[in-house]
Amino acid sequence: MLAGMAELNGRPVRPAELQALALTNYGHFTTMRVTDGRVRGLTLHLERLRQDCLALFGTELDLGLVREYAGRAVPPGGSLMLRVTVFDPALDLAGLAGKAAPAVLVTTRPAGGTELPPLRVRAVPYVRDLPEVKSVGLFGALHHRRSAQLAGYDDALFTDLTGAVSEGGTWNLGLIRGGELVWPQAAYLPGTTMRLLGPGRTERVALRDLPAYDAAFATNAAVGVRPIATVDEVGFDPAHPVLAELAAAWARLPGTPL
Repeated sequence: MLAGMAELNGRPVRPAELQALALTNYGHFTTMRVTDGRVRGLTLHLERLRQDCLALFGTELDLGLVREYAGRAVPPGGSLMLRVTVFDPALDLAGLAGKAAPAVLVTTRPAGGTELPPLRVRAVPYVRDLPEVKSVGLFGALHHRRSAQLAGYDDALFTDLTGAVSEGGTWNLGLIRGGELVWPQAAYLPGTTMRLLGPGRTERVALRDLPAYDAAFATNAAVGVRPIATVDEVGFDPAHPVLAELAAAWARLPGTPL
C-alpha cells in the first residue's frame, strides 16, 4: 500500500464502510511515524490500541493482526505517517449497545519534517471526553485549534476546571525548570513520545505559574520535540539546551520494525 491509501482489515476500503466513522464517529486511533521501516515506541502504540479497544468496545484487539495490517502499508525501508483507526462499521446512532465487531482501518500520508518553528499557543479551558482515550472525537480540540489560529496563534493549550494546564489537541506539554523535565499533573492522554522521553517530574502546573518555568515544548509521534515560544503572553526559551538534548535523544531511538 502506497502513502495516501487506505485498507480496512487488510483490503482496500469501500466508501460505504466509512459511513459509521463519518456519521457516528465512535472509535479510537493511534498515529505512528515510520522511519526507514521502523516505529519509535511501537509496543506503546499497540498497547494503547488494546487498552482503548477494551474501554470503548469491551473486547480484546488482535494485536498480531493489527501489526500485520500496518506492516502491509509500509514499503521496505519506507518512511511515512501511519494511522491505525479502530471502529465498528455496523454501529449507528440508534444501536450502540449491541455486541461490537471492531475493524482496523490503516491509512497513510507523507511524513513531514521535524525541524519546525517554535509554537505560539493560546490557553483555553477545555477537557476532552475520556481524556485517557485517543478517540476519533476531535471536534472540540480542532475547534479550539481553529479559533486559536484565527486569532493569530499556532495552536491551543488546554486547562482544566481548576486552571491547571493539561495538553494540546494532538500533543503533550512538557516543561523545563532548572534543567529538570516536568510533566503536568492533570487529566490528559499520556502520549507515546512523552513516555519515551522519560518520567521526569510530575506536578500540578497552574496557568498562572507558567512564568516560573524556563522552557516549554510539545511532543507527539509526528514531530518528536517541538519548542513552545509563548503561551498567551508568557515567553519561553526555545533554544534551551535541555530541549536540544531531548530532541537528540528522541532522534536516536532506533525504533522497532513493523
